[in-house]
Amino acid sequence: MKVLAIVPAIYDTSPGQRFRLEQWQPILEKSGVEITYSPFETPELRSVLYQKGNAARKVGEVVKNWNRRRADVRSAHRFDLVYVFREAALLGPAWFERAIARTGVPMIFDFDDAIFVAYKSPSNGYLSYLKFPGKTAAICRLSAYVMAGNQYLADYASKVNQNVSIVPTTIDTRKYDVADRPPNDVPVIGWSGSHSTAQHLDTLRDILQELARTEKFRLRVIGAGQYSVPGVEVESIPWRAESEVDDLRPMDIGIMPLPDDQWSKGKCGLKALQYMALGIPTVCSSVGVNSAIISDGVNGMLADTKDEWIAKLKELISSPELRTRLGSAGRRTVEDKYSAESQAPRVLEIFQAVLKG
Repeated sequence: MKVLAIVPAIYDTSPGQRFRLEQWQPILEKSGVEITYSPFETPELRSVLYQKGNAARKVGEVVKNWNRRRADVRSAHRFDLVYVFREAALLGPAWFERAIARTGVPMIFDFDDAIFVAYKSPSNGYLSYLKFPGKTAAICRLSAYVMAGNQYLADYASKVNQNVSIVPTTIDTRKYDVADRPPNDVPVIGWSGSHSTAQHLDTLRDILQELARTEKFRLRVIGAGQYSVPGVEVESIPWRAESEVDDLRPMDIGIMPLPDDQWSKGKCGLKALQYMALGIPTVCSSVGVNSAIISDGVNGMLADTKDEWIAKLKELISSPELRTRLGSAGRRTVEDKYSAESQAPRVLEIFQAVLKG
């Protein structure tokens, strides 16, 4: 089975791709699936895309890459399936998806975010208005099958396509394993993300400051640049693909705060799953899929109000036994429901069903 993967980002650079198709690929290949990746990004576009400003250069690079997408449409007939992750082009309506549909090659659409909700990127400002979020419905309608990362996304897709399955974002449990490590001098509360999602961590600033008045802990922040919270000891480190797991391991407690909005409801809980896979007890906002992944007090904790966050973080800081129990239960949850090994066979079944019509 030959599959053309139309993806936004260069291989091994984007979390969505890395924890979905790229992670499923080794398992799919064992069943004869050959995947050819065609990213919209180039190194030149990526070098400016996540910086503020440079709007003219960004648009120029995007226009150049549209020509590459035209070549993908012309070559689609050489493949059995076309897999589209999120969108074929970073800007503009669903031109290329419509063109692919006209080739007659079956198209599978996979999305793991509420990309149908208007969202202004902190890095790209008004260019976000050229994203055309309404095209998501058109892509769902044009596709032979839709894979959605959670129920909220599946409900959206089901309005225009009856062939929809929930396929959660997954973790490679061989890479993300539970390993012994030296104990920390004080408990480490950790968060991993990016410059654009650091605004979610900002919502806990007051909570962390109040917690620091009575509890000893260190805050480890990955991927948000030089992050600081007055009154809190903060360790900021860059996100690095080659050391991603090792950078997460020192955490004693993982946190995933989210605002309760339409965009966040489309999130697929990746941060929580990463922590849980490593046996790190996790505290999340009870927004979207987080409430499906975590049973409060069983395999992690859910918190929404200031009092809940403070109380649950205090409880975990003071009890190594509780951290061990919740961390172990979280690991079992990932193994059972959110591992690449458990979900890749379902993806193969979808690919085969689409080929059979």
